[in-house]
Amino acid sequence: MTEKILTFLVPWITAIVSRIGYPGVALLMAIESACIPLPSEIIMPFAGYLVYTGRFSLFWVATAGAIGCNLGSAVAYWIGAYGGRPLVEKYGSYILLDHRDLDRTTRFFQRFGTIAVLLARLLPVVRTFIALPAGIARMSQVRFHIYTFVGSWPWCFVLAYAGMKLGNAWDTDPRLKHILHRSDAAILLLLGAAFVWFLWTHWNRRNRQSEA
Repeated sequence: MTEKILTFLVPWITAIVSRIGYPGVALLMAIESACIPLPSEIIMPFAGYLVYTGRFSLFWVATAGAIGCNLGSAVAYWIGAYGGRPLVEKYGSYILLDHRDLDRTTRFFQRFGTIAVLLARLLPVVRTFIALPAGIARMSQVRFHIYTFVGSWPWCFVLAYAGMKLGNAWDTDPRLKHILHRSDAAILLLLGAAFVWFLWTHWNRRNRQSEA
């Protein structure tokens, strides 16, 4: 399945970056940060490959990627801020969510929002979705965007640097693209375990409430 998805995405991603340049990097990273799982592990290494060819600057590739992360995160943040809470309050019971979960999310971001956003931007998969709960919690937008940029820039830089160092091998050895996705699989496994735990605890809580 992963191989088929990559076969479809890689030509599309590389074509956009090749034709549009830095704005293409920013656009694709914006999509990735707007809760759409477009793999930055393909976007940024290919941009790094173009650094290797002399077309791009490593600094500006990383900066364009981080700017894109902020733009996409702004969309996800506002969706969470203006649509997240009303939707959960109205339909949350169907997915085992209630106002207490919203309150916990708000308290978490009030207390740990800065470090949560910073660390999330350095993790595959998680970085794609962190803006939505930050918006639901109405985290300070100034802090949110500062730490989104601060966390995203090193991520973009490291991936682009890897693509630059791989040079021509990035485009000639397909195994390298799959190696970059192994961390995604580990994170998805952890998220899956967390989701199962969430369902189990919330289902038990609902049963206790119905019996009371």
